[in-house]
Amino acid sequence: MPIRFAPCARWLTALCLAAGSIGVAAAPDAALKAAAEKAQPAVIDSLREMVLIESGSSDEAGLARMAAFTEQRLQALGFKTERRKATAGTGADIVIGTLQGTGRKHFMLQAHMDTVYQPGILKTQPYKVEGGRIYGPGIADDKGGIAVILHSLALLRERGWADFATLTVLFNPDEEVGSIGSGETIAALGAQQDVVLSFEPTAAKAVARQEALLLGAAGTATVTLQVKGKASHAGAAPELGRNALIELSNQLVQTRDIAKSVPGAQLNWTTSQSGTVRNQIPELATAGADVRTTQNGAAEALNDKLKEAVQRNKVVPDTETSVQMVIGRPPFVASAAGRALAQRAQAIYAELDNRPLALVDMTGGATDAGFASRSGKAAVVESFGLAGFGYHARDEYIEVDSIVPRLYLATRLLMELGQP
Repeated sequence: MPIRFAPCARWLTALCLAAGSIGVAAAPDAALKAAAEKAQPAVIDSLREMVLIESGSSDEAGLARMAAFTEQRLQALGFKTERRKATAGTGADIVIGTLQGTGRKHFMLQAHMDTVYQPGILKTQPYKVEGGRIYGPGIADDKGGIAVILHSLALLRERGWADFATLTVLFNPDEEVGSIGSGETIAALGAQQDVVLSFEPTAAKAVARQEALLLGAAGTATVTLQVKGKASHAGAAPELGRNALIELSNQLVQTRDIAKSVPGAQLNWTTSQSGTVRNQIPELATAGADVRTTQNGAAEALNDKLKEAVQRNKVVPDTETSVQMVIGRPPFVASAAGRALAQRAQAIYAELDNRPLALVDMTGGATDAGFASRSGKAAVVESFGLAGFGYHARDEYIEVDSIVPRLYLATRLLMELGQP
């Protein structure tokens, strides 16, 4: 079904008009820029401290240390904090901070504490500074995002900013494994907000011409196709068997393009398994598919199509084919309000010597912005984290010269959004 978003509130209507009339870049907030520059060494210290805490998605001890670190920092900023156990996976803690203000709008900032790296990674990929880059496992994805949140909040606290009804910060421990235990918490809190800023990284200059904000990301699902047949001796009595591998192959061929008939869906068969010995007709065969969606309801529609399709055109009689879909993150597609917010962010970035900021409509990757935007209430924009690259690979890094602009952007944007 098509995605439906709540209409712009009056404050965002005004923001839409302002974004549409952007011309010459405004002068920067000199005091804020100076404060961001002064904060850069402290940001680097925070990055180093977090990188030295190994916190892979399955590393319970490391995630506990990250939760303690982020909770303590939020408390020092005046936030009331709570821990919620993730409902799946390791059951590590989600850290949530809330602060009451004097304004009318509800804001949420989110980032994740987990990385893809295994314990001991620092022995082969240590924290290091080289030129304009700082290297370390998870430094861009997403400890840089956490650093921007914490230090932007510190800048706002120094200014005495309280133009919000509530300010919520969420750090989850399982984004890299699909937010399997925190997604519903993100969605529930997102439904209570007017604005959600998500702090995944933006791409470094070596791989992208401009830093960017993200306005869309695919939802995810997995499909398992299973065929049950009948085993028999492959040499002496093959005719007594029902070859599950042959029927699986048939089903894969007839469903390979099925997603083309479902708007907003993509399916690719990526894994298969059948048989254990050479001389036996296999009685069981399975295949797995990666599914990406860009519309709400696309996964469910694709599931229905698959279940219908596998009952047609069977080539091996007396076999049984079943389909199982597990839906992961919902798709993220920015609303009109979200797009207006991103355009305002562009104008703020331009205050810094006309620094460009691209708006990316869609990526095939997935993000927690999908959970945050699921209700359609909040204006959600992704990728307010630091510029970097090498995520999920060797030599992950951030660019030092992105620290001040990103602090300025997040802080200045919140200040502007909080105005009556």
